[in-house]
Amino acid sequence: MGSDPEKLIAKADKLTKLSFTRWSSDWRSATVLYEQAANGFRVAKSYEKAKEAFEKASKGQEMLSSPWDAAKHMESAATMAKELGNWKEVADFYRRASELYNECGRAQPASDALGKGARALEDGAPDEAVQLYIEACDMLEEDGKEQMAFDLYRDATRVYLKLEKYEDAAGILLRLALAADKCNATHSQCKAYLSAIIVYLYAHDFRQAEKCYNDCCQVEVFLNSDQGRCAGKFLSAYAEGDVEDIKRVAQSSTVSNLDHTIIKIARKLPTGDVSAFKNEATKDNEEPLDEDDLT
Repeated sequence: MGSDPEKLIAKADKLTKLSFTRWSSDWRSATVLYEQAANGFRVAKSYEKAKEAFEKASKGQEMLSSPWDAAKHMESAATMAKELGNWKEVADFYRRASELYNECGRAQPASDALGKGARALEDGAPDEAVQLYIEACDMLEEDGKEQMAFDLYRDATRVYLKLEKYEDAAGILLRLALAADKCNATHSQCKAYLSAIIVYLYAHDFRQAEKCYNDCCQVEVFLNSDQGRCAGKFLSAYAEGDVEDIKRVAQSSTVSNLDHTIIKIARKLPTGDVSAFKNEATKDNEEPLDEDDLT
């Protein structure tokens, strides 16, 4: 019965507890037993016990000054917590794994752990998922690895769109554009700007889309790009209240080259009545009459 996980845990716990007969903890032997027990529980689909055993194995590796192995066990504990639908623990364990990877001076695996956590939480706790995606991006940016954060920004955008948090989605896309600018990825930068404008249009916020477009046009590479021209066509079509033209721009190859999530919302444009925008544009173009000026 040496492989009975319950007995392995009991034996390991004894090795780590001090008593009159045991003056020092034997973490090396105990950790091996915790690891064996964790795997035994996992195979038996006893997820709660497997989770606790992986936590203990992680603690053991920390005591043995091996943060890398401790992080690995923390990730396994997080996987068990996901099986149990315990979303708070999933987030906590992946964050802890990330900290342990950071102790090894490894920003990439530390960020990967947060990304894995975010993916695990997307369905059960999307708000927490998006938070982890952003923390993962922050970590890579601090380490000067902006290019590696691009996919994480896109993932965060996707979750925000699912949550119908359009302002936040556009904000993340503008952060992606900034990160792209830092590593001279101008194509990704221009695609992110156009995507942000499409998100505002999808939220039927023409004013904000227009403001975003004007801000982005301060960046010369965008102004002279296919994406910049495409955004301009979108806004002209909206200002004209021309539904057919909006649909035509949404089908353009420039839009087809954006991320799948953005293509999907672009193809649903316009999302509301655009005739009001035409009236506004007409009003804006009319000179206000100054009654005092009779010359």
